[in-house]
Amino acid sequence: MARQLMKGNTAVAAGALYAGCDCFFGYPITPASEILHEASHLLPSLGRKFVQAESEESAINMCYGAASAGHRVMTASSGPGMSLMMEGISYLSGAELPCVIVDVMRAGPGLGNIGPEQADYNQIVKGGGHGNYRTIVLAPNCVQEMCDFTMRAFDLSQKYRTPAVVLADGVLGQMIEPLTFPEKAVEHKADTSWAVSGNAATKNNLVTSIFLDFDLLENFNVKLQEKYALIEKNEADYELFMADDADIVLVAYGISSRIARSAVESARSVGIKAGLVRPKTLFPFPRKPLSDCAANPRAKFISVEMSNGQMIDDVRLAINCSREVFHVGRMGGNLLTLDQVVAKIKEIA
Repeated sequence: MARQLMKGNTAVAAGALYAGCDCFFGYPITPASEILHEASHLLPSLGRKFVQAESEESAINMCYGAASAGHRVMTASSGPGMSLMMEGISYLSGAELPCVIVDVMRAGPGLGNIGPEQADYNQIVKGGGHGNYRTIVLAPNCVQEMCDFTMRAFDLSQKYRTPAVVLADGVLGQMIEPLTFPEKAVEHKADTSWAVSGNAATKNNLVTSIFLDFDLLENFNVKLQEKYALIEKNEADYELFMADDADIVLVAYGISSRIARSAVESARSVGIKAGLVRPKTLFPFPRKPLSDCAANPRAKFISVEMSNGQMIDDVRLAINCSREVFHVGRMGGNLLTLDQVVAKIKEIA
């Protein structure tokens, strides 16, 4: 298999092409801009569609239109741009349309700066738009997963007819690592059972999110919740590292999980039984491995994230609020250091 040094953002574009993405609509914003730049020449060179929209609102609504016609669509943004897309993401969810959105997080709130952060967690995982919707959220922690999780996002989005978000951070978007290219590329064909493709075969299909009858809208919302419950049952994914006998359980995703892994190794070297639970999916959140760790009466939990602790509530719920969940993190575009995480482990060990 072909192997090449590649930036994380470029790996996203590669994964999208292999996944059969045939339409990209976006607007540049640091630190996600390379995804758009790569798409701008790669998609047209393969006979696929690329449009640099005049704004993030336009880009997400272009995704709505192309998805309605059965295309495999994608956009990418960061921080302020994601905030502008929230209405469109709610509309995509309400119309049950597949779409992949990549959020390469930067520091905020407001305009903030272009430094890496993980403070979009609540907005993306809990749903930043209106209504009772959820999005599938995948959390890579390396360049290889930037590619692989983008491909997986397309598969899950199509499978459940719902938007899927690849939630990365500025470090992952900008770092360079070896990428092994996928073995096969997907040849996408529109699903004419629901898409509106402008032909006789799809003339009776309807794509909409408006239900003027209150009971019909309630029934539709119940259907959505049943779909989200099925996603929670079938799609939760995670990685464990030395967690089986851990007295100190670190929970971390994205670049923070790599720092946390090194902290576990450092703690073990001085006799502290530390371990790591890394969620690969943030919705659905992997509750079972944390519940299993909580069966150890000595277990203490630390949420390791570059935010004010936005993941802590999900960790608490996973362990039925049976323990205090500690937090170690940075904000403002500052990176966590190994020493900071190890110091927190020693403090509560």
